[in-house]
Amino acid sequence: MVTAADTGDRAVAQVLLGQVADAHHRLELVWADGGYIGPLVEYCLATLALVLAIVKRSDDMRGCVVLPKRWIVERLFAHLMRTRRLARDYERRTTSAEAMIYWSMTLLMTRRLARPRPSRA
Repeated sequence: MVTAADTGDRAVAQVLLGQVADAHHRLELVWADGGYIGPLVEYCLATLALVLAIVKRSDDMRGCVVLPKRWIVERLFAHLMRTRRLARDYERRTTSAEAMIYWSMTLLMTRRLARPRPSRA
């Protein structure tokens, strides 16, 4: 979901999670970073029957530390950067920005599907 720059992630998280829960009925667990702590956790559990697990870094960690499940999001950002979708704000409308993200992820998936697999002996 792509939103305007003046819209905060917390403001649209309920809408996005509602859409995801409607589309994927078997979904039970969603990981989020520390920015989503608060009423959203209770909302997900009570309204959407989703467990919103917050992946937080501990207060005693110093420097760059890989957090569990956080590397998945960072890898996604790296794929988007490779197609220059996060490097500049080229699009004027959120619909075209969202289309470019779909395009970038389609490129990634087709590359993975076309990659030769090692044969099992």
